[in-house]
Amino acid sequence: MKDPVCKMDVEGNSKLRSSYKGKTYLFCSVSCKQSFDKKPENYVKS
Repeated sequence: MKDPVCKMDVEGNSKLRSSYKGKTYLFCSVSCKQSFDKKPENYVKS
């Protein structure tokens, strides 16, 4: 999977996860997860 914030590849076993509109997103770092959690609509295409 790709981190929706920085577009880096992320292993499927990453513990850094968030759900948005029924889909789970994985992150490479805490800072990417925090950015996504603040404004997920900036990173997810409708």
